[in-house]
Amino acid sequence: MPSDFTKDPDPYLELQESPEDLGDEVQKTNTELEKLKRQLEDIEKQKQRLEELKRRQDELENGRIDMTDKLTRSLVTVQREIEESQKRLEQLNQIFNSFTQHLRYIEGINAKSWGTNELPKELSKALSAVEDARADYAKALPKITPDLPVEAAPAAAGYEAEYGYAEERGFVYWLKSGVAFTLPLWVLGIVGLLVWIWSISTGTH
Repeated sequence: MPSDFTKDPDPYLELQESPEDLGDEVQKTNTELEKLKRQLEDIEKQKQRLEELKRRQDELENGRIDMTDKLTRSLVTVQREIEESQKRLEQLNQIFNSFTQHLRYIEGINAKSWGTNELPKELSKALSAVEDARADYAKALPKITPDLPVEAAPAAAGYEAEYGYAEERGFVYWLKSGVAFTLPLWVLGIVGLLVWIWSISTGTH
């Protein structure tokens, strides 16, 4: 009885394809490989696009958080600056109105038009007006020139307290400042008094 081995020959020994058929299969396989490569390249490009979108999305979120924080804090600072500017504007308007009134009154003083009888009264009134103008000017000077050194504006030193620039000064300082402030008034007063006395003396003879 013949063996089974002789009945079932190796199937690889029974190739039905010709060499031409193998070449077609190789070509077909290469075509499939090229197709897979292109698909892989497309997938890689898609991956890169997605990664770029993710990077930009993260950049947007980080930038949004950063600028939200900065703008929020800056708005508080800007609001505070606006309030300070409004206060300063109000102060400057008050100073402007005060200076304007003083200037109009002082420019309107005409000592030559005063008669002998009204000279003492008008002189005292004018000197008082000049002193008031000097005091208001000294008060306002630190506000209109905040960067001005104290030594460059000695007249303002006695009025710094009202405008937030108060400093402790000694008695000697205030005594010297008082003399310096009132010396011109004393000179004007003495001259006016002498003119008045001379006028009265002249009228009695």
